[in-house]
Amino acid sequence: MSRTRSEKELDQEYSELLSELRVILPGIQLLAGFLLIAPFSFDFRAAPASQRLVYFVAFVAAVAASALTIAPSSQHRIRWREGDKEALLQAANYLTIAGSVALAISMAASVFLVGQLVYGNFTAAVVMAVLSVVMAWWWFLQPLVRRRNDNRRRQ
Repeated sequence: MSRTRSEKELDQEYSELLSELRVILPGIQLLAGFLLIAPFSFDFRAAPASQRLVYFVAFVAAVAASALTIAPSSQHRIRWREGDKEALLQAANYLTIAGSVALAISMAASVFLVGQLVYGNFTAAVVMAVLSVVMAWWWFLQPLVRRRNDNRRRQ
């Protein structure tokens, strides 16, 4: 059942979203910055093709995460005072979730790359898998399970 939310409720939800973005964006940009300088800090062309591929996945995912989480602010500025806050909030929610997925991919690939360089493929794969499961559970699956349980209780 959907209800129309008041301007005050929409403003509060948008404020909460912006606070969340203030937490996530610096981390994304820091990761992207470190990944940006990596190829220039040593002879990256000498690295095996598999390491370059993992690096590129990590870098592109970090840039995508940054682009997706910055998008709500740009959209808000462009559509400012056009009375479309509900749609902007919906889009911002989806963009932030998509940015979080991209961030998880970047973090997992970064962990694999570092682990591969330090301990080899097997250890890197195990650590990446464990951290990926942790991120998937706490960032996405646990809130979805809670939402499903809450919806069942309401019925």
